[in-house]
Amino acid sequence: MTVAEAIRAATERLTATSGTARLDAELLMAHALGTERSAMLLRSMRDPAPESFDGLVERRARHEPVAHILGRQEFFGRDFKVTPDTLIPRGDSEVLVEAALELKPDAARVLDMGTGTGALLLSVIAETRATGVGTDCSPAVLAVAHDNADRLAVEDRVRFHLLDWREKGWADGLGQFDLILCNPPYVEEDAALDVDVRDHEPHSALFSGPEGLDDYRIIIPQLRKLLTDRGMVILEIGHEQSVPVSEIAQSEGFDVSLRKDLAKRPRALILT
Repeated sequence: MTVAEAIRAATERLTATSGTARLDAELLMAHALGTERSAMLLRSMRDPAPESFDGLVERRARHEPVAHILGRQEFFGRDFKVTPDTLIPRGDSEVLVEAALELKPDAARVLDMGTGTGALLLSVIAETRATGVGTDCSPAVLAVAHDNADRLAVEDRVRFHLLDWREKGWADGLGQFDLILCNPPYVEEDAALDVDVRDHEPHSALFSGPEGLDDYRIIIPQLRKLLTDRGMVILEIGHEQSVPVSEIAQSEGFDVSLRKDLAKRPRALILT
């Protein structure tokens, strides 16, 4: 069977699992071939399909995310290492980076609360001259963020700390920042999620109480002391949370504006 034939067969098989079955099959085949998808499409479609491809397709058919199978995910034009310990960076979150680069291009110090893979922080650092701090409550997650900083050659401008914003005094000694980024847990605890997410991504980074607001209620009152006089916060939100999270922020004295993602859904709140 050729690469092209194997991709067609895999696409048919994955249609029941994925809304992007063809793309998934192409990405998995490129991974099996040890090449990039674009190069495969140009040069390898008539080559024999590698034996390892079937195993990759089987994993995807069991709802394992493609990013976990590949061990990486593209975000803001760069590849980030991903493991089951971290949330998979998603294109919707790129609006936070875009807003940061537009509104605070001269930020000298950046804080990323709950850094995960480091995708938000490292994307901003790579595009600017800023230095940054990433915090997370998981040692395994911080190991991934460290690896990504090394891969992007910005390790000399970032520091990572094992800290939990739910613990008293967690931010003591961090100092102040011109820009704070945060994509906290914000999913309602009884929300219906895709199997890919529910069974394969860390629940501690997803769920935040019955309304999905518990972490905002903890985070937002702590932000002012972490900001410089003209500092800014950019928070990711669920697409139905702009009103309640704005109200929490306004009750703490913040002015709030909204940014939408590419699908025109509310995605980020700007706090000043």
